[in-house]
Amino acid sequence: MKIVVVLAAVFAAWGGWSWWSAAHDDARLFALDREAVTQAASRDIAALNTLDYRKIDDGLKQWLAVSTGTLHDQLAQTGVDSRKQLEQAKTVTAAQVVDTAVTALDQRAGTARLIAAVQLDVTPEGGQKTAKRTRFQADLTRTANGWQVSALAPVQVQS
Repeated sequence: MKIVVVLAAVFAAWGGWSWWSAAHDDARLFALDREAVTQAASRDIAALNTLDYRKIDDGLKQWLAVSTGTLHDQLAQTGVDSRKQLEQAKTVTAAQVVDTAVTALDQRAGTARLIAAVQLDVTPEGGQKTAKRTRFQADLTRTANGWQVSALAPVQVQS
């Protein structure tokens, strides 16, 4: 009977150590951060490329909600002239991120960079929807609200 109790204690100790070790594994934590960056970027890049000319204020609020840093500051400076241009364009743009790849992740600094392939559906008022594929490079920063886009730029594709 004593041997069974000793074996059970040894097994419990080994199981506890294995669980703790796996939960604190650097590679696992890196993978979790990488997944969080990918999910946030997919959601936020789509939001930053989606706008309905009939709801400019709602679109701009959404852009501010998913951005941080310099990008956020630039978006917050959107003036009356820019709003008028967006309204006069009379287009509805809907974006969907179809693929991403994290190219850099610094967990200690709380920064990441990735590239994303985006499907843009642009519908002019009274016109046909046009689908377009484009690529973006995004910088993300970890904030109190999770990962947010701090820079976004199109990637030129050479033919």
